[in-house]
Amino acid sequence: MVIPTLIAAFIFFLLVAVPVAFILGLTPLMAMLVKGETPLILAAQQIFTGIDSPILMAVPFFILAGNIMSASGMTARLLGFCNILVGWLRGGLAYINVVISMFFAGITGAAVADTSAVGSILIPAMQKEGYDIDFAAAVTATSSTIGPIIPPSIPFIIYGVLGEVSIASLFLAGFVPGILLGLFQMGVVGYYAKTRQYPKGGLPSLKEAAKAVVDAALVLMLPIIILGGILSGIFTPTESACIAVFYALALSIFVYRDIRFRDLPRILINTGATSSLVMLVIAMASIFSWVLAAEEVPQKVTHAILALTANKYLILLLLNLVLLIVGTFMETTASLIILTPVLLPLMKQIGVDPLHFGVILVLNLVIGLTTPPVGVCLFIACSIGQTNLERLSRAIFPFLLASIAVLLICTYWGDLVMAIPVYFGYKPL
Repeated sequence: MVIPTLIAAFIFFLLVAVPVAFILGLTPLMAMLVKGETPLILAAQQIFTGIDSPILMAVPFFILAGNIMSASGMTARLLGFCNILVGWLRGGLAYINVVISMFFAGITGAAVADTSAVGSILIPAMQKEGYDIDFAAAVTATSSTIGPIIPPSIPFIIYGVLGEVSIASLFLAGFVPGILLGLFQMGVVGYYAKTRQYPKGGLPSLKEAAKAVVDAALVLMLPIIILGGILSGIFTPTESACIAVFYALALSIFVYRDIRFRDLPRILINTGATSSLVMLVIAMASIFSWVLAAEEVPQKVTHAILALTANKYLILLLLNLVLLIVGTFMETTASLIILTPVLLPLMKQIGVDPLHFGVILVLNLVIGLTTPPVGVCLFIACSIGQTNLERLSRAIFPFLLASIAVLLICTYWGDLVMAIPVYFGYKPL
């Protein structure tokens, strides 16, 4: 009776437009009331247990680092550097949009922050240069999905806590999929740049190139410091997030002087609002996961799927289809917390390494951020570009196909994904 109650309550609350965080709390509460055997005080206890993890403290600090970067001139400096790399190609601004997202990913680890920071600068610039506005918004929204893949990554931190997988290894595993996403998206950009004859910039002079490199050098040091410190064992992911904040502050206030001390309260308030929402979702979703575990849902799901087929490749294909749909309609953090304990036992049983599964899971869910009709990044790009969802949905379709192609490569070529972590000492199953 508990599982049907969970499903019915979840669908009902979703249909009446209850916010996702509260759906995740109310749904298991209804199931507990129906069962009548579990003290409700355990729900409150589980809320605190769900966020009582030192590693999760990295999440608000990475969000703060991203907000500092967005409020300062660091994004503009990265734009100048990316312009030197690819701005001279036909469709240069579109290429820049993808490349800067790859660099931006090494600092914030969040797709929404990328869409907002990069889109607010590049979408108007692309429109001014003659790009179709729906194409500009589509490139911005899609390239932002690289953010949670290339390290550091907030979703990888959450998955690592839930699946008891090395976060440093997860960060390393994100490099190949993130680079592939960028390359495939640039392939789509190249096709449309040629067929639509989008403009291209001139080749930069040696002086301009040197200036752009010098201006961006200190910004580009940030991901090196974060990853170098984690991989060398000098500091933990949480400590690296704190260092990222202090480094970004020092650059913004004392070196570039783009931020004044009076700007800090606004940045901190924005960070607090975003972080509290993320932590609320984590806390509420932990109740949901706890009820699922108590009802042995992971074991039942495993038995049900293995009863249909024991073929590893068919199971992975079915899993991708389901996860793409879930990612379209459900918030990434909530999906991770609910699905990880349900699906990870199945993956282990069919011989998929937890590290490899983490990449597959996160890739699926972040693709959902740009999948119509409710992808969060779509709405942000629509708002910045002042276009409608229908036009953007048509424009983003080729980019979605490119992202799904990368997903399939990473799903069925596990050795490619695992190559860098294994080189640095990870021991696969």
